[in-house]
Order: sequence, then C-alpha cells, then structure tokens
Amino acid sequence: MTALHLIDGTYELFRAHFGAPPRQTPEGWQIGAVHGIIGSTLNLLSEPEVTHVGSAFDTVIESFRNTMYDGYKTGEGTPPELHAQFPVAERAMEAIGVTVWSMIEQEADDGLAAAAYKFVDDVDRVIIMSPDKDMTQLFGNPKIVGYDRRSQKLIDADAVREKFGVSPESIPDYLGLVGDTADGFPGLPGWGAKSASTLLARYGHIENIPASEDDWDVKVRGAAKLAATLRDHMDDALLFRDIATLRVDSDIPQNLEDLHWKGVHRERFLALCDELGWESIKTRPTKWQ
Repeated sequence: MTALHLIDGTYELFRAHFGAPPRQTPEGWQIGAVHGIIGSTLNLLSEPEVTHVGSAFDTVIESFRNTMYDGYKTGEGTPPELHAQFPVAERAMEAIGVTVWSMIEQEADDGLAAAAYKFVDDVDRVIIMSPDKDMTQLFGNPKIVGYDRRSQKLIDADAVREKFGVSPESIPDYLGLVGDTADGFPGLPGWGAKSASTLLARYGHIENIPASEDDWDVKVRGAAKLAATLRDHMDDALLFRDIATLRVDSDIPQNLEDLHWKGVHRERFLALCDELGWESIKTRPTKWQ
C-alpha cells in the first residue's frame, strides 16, 4: 500500500516547544523545538510503511485570512524564541529528506490540503499528521484521514461525526456558526456546538437552514432566538465559514516521486548537527542518501 504522510510542521513545532526538553545552540539560541520535530520525524521515517512524505510550515504566521477579518489570529503571543526556530526547522526537515512547503500568503493547513487533493488519486491513502479540527473537513474522501500522534489514533469521517455531530463536509459551516477561538473568529451569538451540529446534521450547510424556526424539522432549544440571530448575521456566518474553509489551490509543484523519501542527506544533516550542537541525534537516521 502506498501512503502519503503529510506533516503539519507548525503544529509539530509548537508541540515540541512546549513538550520537549529545552536545548540551546553553542551560541545560546533556543533550539529545542527544532530538535523535537526532527526527532519525532525521524521516528516516523523509521517505520517501513512510511514511503512518501511532505510537510508544510506557516513561514509567515499572518495570511490572506487576516485581510478578511480583523480579529483573525496573528503571531502575537507566539514566544519569540519559538518564532525564530521556524526557518531553522524548515532547513532541518529538508536536510533529513522531507519536502517542505513554506507557506507565505496561505497557511500550512492550506498547503497540506492542496497536497492531499493533488495526490489522493495516486496513492492508497493520505494521512495528515495533525489533530487540527480544520483538517477534518477533508475526511469526506475516505482515502484521506488524520492521525493524532499524541493519542495514536486515526481520524476518519466516522470519528468526525462522533466528535462534532456533523459530516466532514459541514465542518466549515459548523465553525462558521460556533466560531474558533484558536483562529480568532467568534461565530454567532448564542450558537453552540449542540445547536449547530443538530441543524447541520439535518441541513448540511448554513444556507440550507430554513430562515424560520417554524420550518425546522428538528428540535433545538431556543430555536426562535437562534433563527433570528442567523437571519440577522447571515453575512457573518458565511464569512466565518469562508475563513474556516481550507484552500486547495496552493502551489504544489512536486510530483509523487518527488515526495518519495530516499533517506537523510548525510552531509547536510551532519553539518546541521554540528552547527546546532547536536550529537546523539546524528546516529538516529536509519537510511542515508
């Protein structure tokens, strides 16, 4: 079976920064997040079923979505010592032979979505290495799944329905109604997970929800108020849905063979280890080129 593993580099860097032991370069720069993501990726690459790999990073944290909504997430609050490790992480991932997409105007999630769409017909399965709820909208295609490395569980369409109460195709609508605090947009006042999932499980998309609660054929607490809010704030709901919708038009110039992992670049990786003061990790690669 040919599987394409897609790594959310931004998520992995944050996870490593807050979960891995601190490390410094010989000059005293914090480098623990990079060490963490390289260590976890080498673990992944040691698995025999991992043959094709790509990764995406939010090289610039702000994106086109910041022009759509003023409250959208920015780099504010990101520890500067973590932000400084992004370019080093991209260079390190390339040194171990992993294709990197550096996202500038779009986000890492968009890059992963575009890669999934481009290659899904060429492989048996696309596995997106991220628990991010934004990614779940892709799982309507049964060949695209997620993988939560912390819980070591696959996330498919059934898991999405179990967790959110809606199908993957309705996830942007769900987020448009309930909001996403991590991404900085609020959703609609009074709309919560239960009301949104109940109505979207029945009607699929925001614009298909009848304007009058009298026409709803599912029971929702506070229906009259929710319907009035949706009527009054329909433009906001559609805007938030658009913000939550992943773009699949990112430039992915590689073909599938370009993503075939051929091993760690020996000279580049060992030079990087010397630069960053890494010793024990030098022996971790299981395959060289």
